[in-house]
Amino acid sequence: MTPFDSFRLTPIGYIKKEEDKAYLEVLPQYAPALLGLEGFTHLWVLCWFHENDRPAARAVLQVHPRRDLANPLTGVFACRAPERPNPLGLTACRILKITGNLLEVAGLDARDGSPIVDLKPYIPQGDSIPEAATPEWLKRPRPSGKD
Repeated sequence: MTPFDSFRLTPIGYIKKEEDKAYLEVLPQYAPALLGLEGFTHLWVLCWFHENDRPAARAVLQVHPRRDLANPLTGVFACRAPERPNPLGLTACRILKITGNLLEVAGLDARDGSPIVDLKPYIPQGDSIPEAATPEWLKRPRPSGKD
């Protein structure tokens, strides 16, 4: 066993959704880490898929992306399924407003109550890859009612 066979993540805050608004509520002790974020329009949110943190969901290694059987069976590392060995979520969103330790955001793809693991500013020079390719199933619109 190496020192990195197991490690601990501590939530820095929680996702809050109220009607049509989404917030990142950063715990007060981590609020100083928000200094300078007001200069960015977007950020990456890493959260914990707390509703899928159970042994059966962690054992899932292949899914039909978007829960659509028309999509090919795909490994969870080749899609963004919430079922995975370590249920981490990644989403980019727009910062609308920062008030103390509360960030109002738009475009957040995460559920209410999800623990926030980390926040990172979106930096176009490194985060955008215009020549990146994706499989055909991802280019089709999502069927209505699917995640």
